[in-house]
Amino acid sequence: MNNIIYKSAYMLAFLGWSMLAQNTEIQYLSGKGYQDTKEWEFKVSDGRKSGEWSTINVPSVWEQEGFGKYQYGIRFYGKPFPEGIADEVGYYKYKFTVPKSWESKRIKIVFDGSMTDTKVRINGRSTSDDEHQGAFYRFKYEITDLLKYGKENLLEVTVSKESKNASVNLAERRADYWNFGGIFRPVFLEALPATHMDYTSLKAEADGEFQANVFLGSAANNTSVEINVLDQRGKKVGATIKANGINGADKIHLEGQFDDIKQWTAETPNLYTAEIKLLENGKVVHQLTETIGFRTIEIRKGDGIYVNGQRVLMKGVNRHSFWPESGRTLNKELNYADVRLIKEMNMNAVRLSHYPPDPEFLQACDELGLYVMDELCGWHGHYDDAVGKKLVKEMVTRDLNHPSIIFWSNGNEGGWNTNLDNQFDVWDLQKRPVLHPQQEHNGVETMHYRSYGETLEYFRDDNIFMPTEYLHGLYDGGHGAGFDDYWEVMRKHPRSGGGYLWVFADEGIARTDQDGRIDNQGNYGADGIVGPHHEKEGSFFTVKEVWSPVMIMEKPELPTDFDGIFTIENRYDFTNTNTCTFEYELVSFTSPLNGKAERKTIKKGSLKAPNIAPHQKGELKVNLPINWQDADVLYIKVTNAEGEELWTWDFVCDSKKSKVRNAISVDADLDETDNEFKISANGTEVSIDKSSGKLTKVIQNGNIISLTNGPKIIMARRSDRTLDGTIDPKFLKGEDRIYKEFACWDEEVNCSENLLDISAKKENGNVIVEANYHGILQKVIWTVYTDGLIQLDYEYEYNGVVDLAGVYFDYPEEKMKAKKWLGDGPYRVWQNRLKGTMLDIWENDYNDPIPGESFNYPEFKGYFNNWQWAEFTTEEGNIYIENKDTDTYLGVYSPRDGRDALLYTIPSTGIAVLDVIPPARNKVNATDLIGPSSQPKWLSGLQKRTVYLKFKK
Repeated sequence: MNNIIYKSAYMLAFLGWSMLAQNTEIQYLSGKGYQDTKEWEFKVSDGRKSGEWSTINVPSVWEQEGFGKYQYGIRFYGKPFPEGIADEVGYYKYKFTVPKSWESKRIKIVFDGSMTDTKVRINGRSTSDDEHQGAFYRFKYEITDLLKYGKENLLEVTVSKESKNASVNLAERRADYWNFGGIFRPVFLEALPATHMDYTSLKAEADGEFQANVFLGSAANNTSVEINVLDQRGKKVGATIKANGINGADKIHLEGQFDDIKQWTAETPNLYTAEIKLLENGKVVHQLTETIGFRTIEIRKGDGIYVNGQRVLMKGVNRHSFWPESGRTLNKELNYADVRLIKEMNMNAVRLSHYPPDPEFLQACDELGLYVMDELCGWHGHYDDAVGKKLVKEMVTRDLNHPSIIFWSNGNEGGWNTNLDNQFDVWDLQKRPVLHPQQEHNGVETMHYRSYGETLEYFRDDNIFMPTEYLHGLYDGGHGAGFDDYWEVMRKHPRSGGGYLWVFADEGIARTDQDGRIDNQGNYGADGIVGPHHEKEGSFFTVKEVWSPVMIMEKPELPTDFDGIFTIENRYDFTNTNTCTFEYELVSFTSPLNGKAERKTIKKGSLKAPNIAPHQKGELKVNLPINWQDADVLYIKVTNAEGEELWTWDFVCDSKKSKVRNAISVDADLDETDNEFKISANGTEVSIDKSSGKLTKVIQNGNIISLTNGPKIIMARRSDRTLDGTIDPKFLKGEDRIYKEFACWDEEVNCSENLLDISAKKENGNVIVEANYHGILQKVIWTVYTDGLIQLDYEYEYNGVVDLAGVYFDYPEEKMKAKKWLGDGPYRVWQNRLKGTMLDIWENDYNDPIPGESFNYPEFKGYFNNWQWAEFTTEEGNIYIENKDTDTYLGVYSPRDGRDALLYTIPSTGIAVLDVIPPARNKVNATDLIGPSSQPKWLSGLQKRTVYLKFKK
């Protein structure tokens, strides 16, 4: 016999409402989610393992159980009944018993989600004349008269992956996401008293005003309702609210007022419990509990979005319900983990694209604090009136009492049926605003993927502008790339509502037909800030820094006379900075040249948190020791009241100088041949080609180290860019994604580095080789010191527009093993994504992940900012390179794009020292469209740089 679960308040927070044990009993026929399932009998009509009865775990999507055929929705975009689509039908059977004591109760079977058309039979009899259509919604049937009490019953469920209703297919299935089949959310029985509450619609306002509509399961006489509100300690708040029902009616309305309540916001998710009792003839016959939060949501047209009278900006992200091993079947742990990870990025909002989530996700948003936009499914197509009205009711009545929900969304990007706009208020006592993502509605313009300039133009309109999708991610593009520019405009504009990045996580499925290979369907599903298993990409930390609610406004370079006073901006909406913790740490670093790369803390401690009100500025005082400039970096870390890091800032003294040399007494040797200068010092032998001035050979203690062919000039710009930095209107499709190397104005002549003369000499025991050039590269000076340290001074000049500029050396990638560096990390940067890194000693092994297919982060290759030194471990030995100035970028090969090369194709640059690095585009907008930091650079005048090389074997 199946276990019977008596609902507690905690248990039914999962289900969307809560009831006490003596009144409502719950019996799960399935498990409760991923990794908590029950076996049912199963047969599928087509695809893998079709035609024969076997077993399946419920809940699940059947593709992840080895059945049927995988299908990605957009492949059949706009076609309701296309040929060739995966349209298998699944047949389920499950035997169960119910207690004899349930004969006096009303029994309902509840499905939390089934894809897609679902027909239910109990003991051979249908539970409804119609099959349920719509995948993401809770539906239920009364089965009181179909059951055998105290005996075995047979449940049969037929689930069609495709709907017979064209509008359901166009709304839910012809979309840019995976289309699965199956009973993917829990199935359970409810045993209710004959007179019972069906559902409640509650309204708890920021000023303590309280209203409730209590809907009964059927018309009743001599009924009344009592409501008590309890705080989080279980203490009663205010007086009991009471109201009598009207005989023959099925709805009871109650009103009351509570004083001295704590308001709910995403920053302060204060929750209360409403205990609701239904009485019949003065006796309690049914009792349930609801989790509530007192808060008020307003859209003030032409002004902003207000929570509890305070204007707020949505720092949001779009989120699918998804996990690689289980598809759309999740569990409590995964839902809560999503919310925690979203909040870790200092976000305060989430849009549930493009369908209602698991109830547990909303519970997590209530408890942990996120503003939620709950969405009726409708990707580009929309439901017809008949189906749509049913599904609006199912979504709203399940979710309406969650305080985290502040908006309803009626579909996505044209997937709204405007005839349904008025249906949300029918069920929702709070009358939350209804929005149309990618269309102005109710005073909020939500247009998607506007360029930076178009975003400025939208702000000139009278409506609030809050894009419900922007900076479309793809691989390592979008999200953080250009994000700082966009957000500075959004946060400062008086008619901004914030916005929602696309998207939280890659939707890569672990295919059971391909040994678990992660399939993102090429570039379709690879849009996340995190990978399929929530691997953090570089943009994760960019977003975290830009959206930190506490900001330190000083530049990273502190003056020598710095007095220890930092300017703080409190960008919280409801929280004083005195609830946060501030800590400092002074750290010094040693380089591998001094024996071992080490990080040493000189001094650290806690700081008095400043008393700064929301949206105000103030000061933070750090009592620095007299010798603070001896440290290489000063860290300031800020954590919130829950102990979670908001961000850690790093600051350096601008007087710090590079220290690279330890001279020894033995002279360096110079040997000249017809073709090269060969210099030896302290076990290091280098060869400089006399025809080019480039390094051609390195031998360390008798072992070859294959660093060669440098310094070589690299100059590149986007292929569609003119010499003036504008876009050539004649460019071919795709050229905006390719960065092309150029030599000069004449592509037929290599005028970048034509050698004029070269000479070598010994001076003070060192060897100096000087090469002079005509062209972009103008001078190279090699100085080999007696200890084997090599100083490279070079000069080049180019006056014009570039997207990539500097010098590089070749080194075989197949021989590379690891790198360690002192600089910003651990993630790479782009010209338009410099935030999100921190100065420290970092290291990682060589990796070469294929974007959208493998997810090893941080990436080994790419561009690294604010670097002081780097040591590469290779199969041949170690290569050490040190930067005299930190205003260049370290280039480590070239960033790899996806197989379809939709973001960038960049010239290979080996190990490079770069003055200009390219920006990253997003899936929708090229780099010239996403803000000031994404524009090409104008180089002007002579560029002089110095780096040092050292080898070890």
